[in-house]
Amino acid sequence: MLAETICSAVSAAGLGIAAITAYRKRFLTATRIAAYSLVPVGLVMTGVVEWLSGIVFKPSVWIGFGLLAVAWLLFMTTRAVERRSGSTRKERKAARAAEQGGAVAPAASSPSLTSGAGATAPQAQERPKKKQQAAAPGDDFSDIEAILKKHGI
Repeated sequence: MLAETICSAVSAAGLGIAAITAYRKRFLTATRIAAYSLVPVGLVMTGVVEWLSGIVFKPSVWIGFGLLAVAWLLFMTTRAVERRSGSTRKERKAARAAEQGGAVAPAASSPSLTSGAGATAPQAQERPKKKQQAAAPGDDFSDIEAILKKHGI
């Protein structure tokens, strides 16, 4: 009952301000003020205000909002932990398939007996050749080449 009275008073005040604005020959502004001032009365007449006041003053509604907040918090926590660990469901499935499938590469006709480091060794040998060829025209990079060779790059 109190909410309906307050909404009616706000609407009456708004219509009064609209009348004063129209008296000052600002009809567009007065029409806009009148439209805004009729909204609270419209909400009271449709029952929206009663519905909202019923929601606000029920403890069960607030408990429901609390449970929704807890559910959202748990969901976001699991997402953050999953992102931080770097493993998704697809990655775990791929890891299980790799363990069960053996050490056969997809394009290989026989199992490879070398470790992951041995498989990349031919690629690593090709790279310094390319760097040496690129550095041959100008010997300005001899210091850099020495550092790279020292680190095995």
